[in-house]
Amino acid sequence: MPAQLTFREDRTFTIAQFTDIHWKDGGSEDQLSRELMEQVLDAERPDLVVFTGDVIYTGYVKPGDSACEEPAVAFREAVQAVESRGIKWAVVFGNHDTESGITREQLMEVVCEHNHTVAQAGPEELHGVGNYSIQVKNSQGETGAVMYFFDSGNLSPYPHIGGYDWIQRDQIHWYTEESLKIMPQDRSASVPALAFFHIPLPEYKEVWESQTCYGNKFEPVCCAKVNAGMFAAMLEMGDVVGTFAGHDHVNDYWGNLHGIRLCYGRATGYNTYGQEGFARGARLIRLTEGQREFETWLRLADGSVIEQEPEHVPGS
Repeated sequence: MPAQLTFREDRTFTIAQFTDIHWKDGGSEDQLSRELMEQVLDAERPDLVVFTGDVIYTGYVKPGDSACEEPAVAFREAVQAVESRGIKWAVVFGNHDTESGITREQLMEVVCEHNHTVAQAGPEELHGVGNYSIQVKNSQGETGAVMYFFDSGNLSPYPHIGGYDWIQRDQIHWYTEESLKIMPQDRSASVPALAFFHIPLPEYKEVWESQTCYGNKFEPVCCAKVNAGMFAAMLEMGDVVGTFAGHDHVNDYWGNLHGIRLCYGRATGYNTYGQEGFARGARLIRLTEGQREFETWLRLADGSVIEQEPEHVPGS
């Protein structure tokens, strides 16, 4: 069983989100990614780290470029900065983690060999690998917060539908059942829940186009072309107050849609595309015991902290 997570004595619980590290072979760019993670960890001292996919890159590389020839080794190296500090960590897989050389099941076995991971393989009958939930206990030893983790897949499973995969109906059903088990019957008294996945939901596009958002959008929202209803399920269950995705390396905004804050992480890895002037970094999330809200900010590679992101008003 994974180690129990608890709020600190000061009633806070802090999470660092690392996303899209794209570790390949331990070369110079990977080492920059490691240095960034170390800086964030030492400055923020989080209670939990969540890797939101594409921890490693096992996809196509141009002729002459280095490839990820040993995915298991690459993964161990990518999480070493966290593991060596004894910090608990969780992970969801992205579209590039298991493109070649290793399966999701095999990579989850690598995940679970680590002493400080709280990740789980999840139910075998569900789509994907790594659909699971974790509870954070409060000072009374009761559930004070919940985190849900979803495998958002790779590419669409249907030949006539291009683009990326989506969280499938059986995963959504699992979530609603899990929520009913964990949360009190009085949904208005429910404790806050956060959801983590790699590929953003279609609502990430909607929130940017319809609501005031905070942060940057330098590329299209690369979500699935099918909306399977994950966001609607979260609205109906009434527990999730924030979602956190990666995938789009030069988007880092967040916005509130119908009471749920849809957040991008800040891309962490150097061994992949970015944009000049858009520094690598991490998103930090802080829960406070007894509150359904959360604080969030960015810490960048140069050590700077961004608490107030630029405002985007649709149509302005």
